[in-house]
This record gives sequence, structure tokens and C-alpha cells, in this order.
Amino acid sequence: MNGHARTESLRIGDRLIPGNLFLAPLAGVSDLPFREVCISFGASMTYTEMVSAEGIVYNTGKTFSLVRRSPKERFWGIQLFSSRPDMLARAVEMLSPLAPTLFDLNCGCPIPKVVKTGAGAALMRDPERVYAMVKAMREASSVPVTVKIRSGWDDLSLTYREVAQAAFEAGAGAVCLHPRTRAQGYAGAARWEHIADLKARHPSHPVIASGDILSPEAARAVLEETGCDAVLVARGALGAPWIFRQIRDLLETGGYAPISLRERVETMREHLERAIAYKGEEIACREMRKHMGWYVKGLPGAARVRERLVRASTREAYLTILEELLPDGESVR
Repeated sequence: MNGHARTESLRIGDRLIPGNLFLAPLAGVSDLPFREVCISFGASMTYTEMVSAEGIVYNTGKTFSLVRRSPKERFWGIQLFSSRPDMLARAVEMLSPLAPTLFDLNCGCPIPKVVKTGAGAALMRDPERVYAMVKAMREASSVPVTVKIRSGWDDLSLTYREVAQAAFEAGAGAVCLHPRTRAQGYAGAARWEHIADLKARHPSHPVIASGDILSPEAARAVLEETGCDAVLVARGALGAPWIFRQIRDLLETGGYAPISLRERVETMREHLERAIAYKGEEIACREMRKHMGWYVKGLPGAARVRERLVRASTREAYLTILEELLPDGESVR
């Protein structure tokens, strides 16, 4: 074992975050209502969805709606992507008045439409550009900058050491490593040994672990095996925002309670209500379908319930289905 698995504060630049259990930026998922639900279960830090620096600079589409901050978000990062240092600098300058805890540079997104622009995981082939980007962001604002990276482009190009070194030399306050290559996407196992290697090389810099943190036990294991400073939970929080409470309980007491059916259903209702409050009933009910499908995974009759949930289009329809999940006589209204 290389480290001690515990909950503790984490300093990134001049910011002290009172916890090391972070919710990952998840495109199309980690919107404001979902982030609020995760905070209610103990997420120490949340991030926006991935935001285009060009979209901010040119005010295109609904880009600025992605950087809306909840009053509940005390520790909140904005994740940006671009292939241009100048665009990142301008976006950081424009967004700094929002007072984020940090800006995060995405160097890990494997999606073709992002990679073909030279952004996301394409940057794993260009440490010098990563250096220029982080430097530009640091010079544009006093807000700390972090960088999210992958192991490399493919197995013949494992560049996480070089990219992390470039990021730290340019002034990055932390690096988060998802130890899969761009070629892997999200397939195969995350190679936590890369995280351990990176932390061993940078003992005085925060290193955040991502990848296959799908359970409280996995969170404890990656902390123990790699010596990393924090965990970034992504897919493990889908349909299970209570994972943050369970991780904390496991690290602090050695055990945790499974979620009860009642609390699961109440969480589903609360998530729905938060989404409606921010987005209106029509949009919220449409966007909640994927979340509801994740929430019911593993429940008896989940396939049948999911089939009904993906057709729900009103608050009342959702509540009716949720009540049917509970024992007779119990209500969520």
C-alpha cells in the first residue's frame, strides 16, 4: 500500500477545500440540479460540465448557462476545453468575476468532435501546448488552474508523465489523472499504477485520481494503492449520488449503510424537483429520464419501471411512478 485512505482537506494553490471527494465534470450529466444533489450527500467539490472557451468568448448558444452556480456550491470549478491558449486566457478573464474555486483544463475528453479540433485528449500528444495553455490561464487570473489528463493517446504513446510535468511547470495547482488512453475511451480497466507513479514523481503536488471509482470500496482502494490526494467520482455517482456519503463513512468508520428504498425514491423526487425549479417542467422531465433510468438500476422490476419512466413527461407522471416503487400507503408527495 502506498497511501492512507482518509478524508482530509486539500489545498490547491491558495484555496483550501475541506474534503477530498470530488464530483467529476460530466458532459450532459453534471448540471446544476445533479450537483446540488451530490453536495447534499457530501461531495466536497463540484465542477461544471465541460465548457468551450470559444463558446464563452463568442457567447455562442447556451454556453453561459453551463457556468451557472448554485448557492449551495461553496467549492466549484469551471472546466474549459480549447486548443488555443489565447482563447483559454480570454475565457478565464471573462469568467473570473464568477469567483470559481478553480479553473480546470480538459486534456482528456476522447470524443471525436472535440479531439479533431486539437482539444481534449488530443493535447496528450503535445505537452508544450499544455504548458502554454496553463501558463496563459494562470497569467489571465489569480484563480488556481488544474489539469485533467489521460495516460496518453494510446499504448504506444503514454505521455502522462510529460504532460503532468509541463502542467506543473506552468503553474498548475493539481493534476487529475484518468489512467486510460484516448484509444481506450472508457473501455478496459483503469490503470491505477499510473496514478501511483505520478504521485511518486510529484509528492509535493496534489494528484487526483479518476477512473473506475464505482463504489466506496474502490475509492478506498485507489487512495490506499496510489497515495493520491483526492478522488474524482464520475460514473460511480450516476444514479447513486449517495456514494459520497458512503465513501466518507467507509473511510472514517470502516463501514457504510446501503441506501434504503425510501431514501432512494426521495432522492429521485428531490432531484426532479430541483431540475424543475431550474429548468421548467417540460425540459426537466425530458432531461431527467436518463437519471431516473440510472436510479432504478438494480431494483426489482427495473426494466419495466425504466420503460415507464422514459415516457414520463410531467411531474405528476413521475411522482405516480415513484410512489409505485414504495410499499402500499407510502407517499412521496
